[in-house]
Amino acid sequence: MESYVKNIEIRWSDLDPNFHVLHSKYYDFGAYCRMAYFEEQGLTQTIMQQYNIGPVLFREECFFKREIAFGDKIKINFFLKGHTTNYGKWFMYHEIWKNEDTLAAIINIDGAWMDTIKRKLAIPPDIIHSVFNNAPRPTDFEVHEK
Repeated sequence: MESYVKNIEIRWSDLDPNFHVLHSKYYDFGAYCRMAYFEEQGLTQTIMQQYNIGPVLFREECFFKREIAFGDKIKINFFLKGHTTNYGKWFMYHEIWKNEDTLAAIINIDGAWMDTIKRKLAIPPDIIHSVFNNAPRPTDFEVHEK
């Protein structure tokens, strides 16, 4: 897959007192985009519950480039930047674009899969391999040893 993009509609409740999008909403947009991608690829909440596995974040950081205001047209994309050979840990990022041509933010994420019963890091089931193998990748995509 070359790209995965979701459109975001800015709601009045997304704004802060300065009338631009509240900083924490950018992270919400990223989570929505990632989970929508997983869901559309067949990695549903039901499947995650069946395998007792879920994503856990180690790092999530946002670089704010331009403010987003009510009425701006927003698109967010998703890229898998890398993963470990066993797919247990992964590295992703999003770009948030406003009005088609202005990069508003970049979100970097480092995460892993967690066993939701043992509450420990886990090696994911094979379904995750196919979801990740179909994910859009940048030119600097890497597979890490561990």
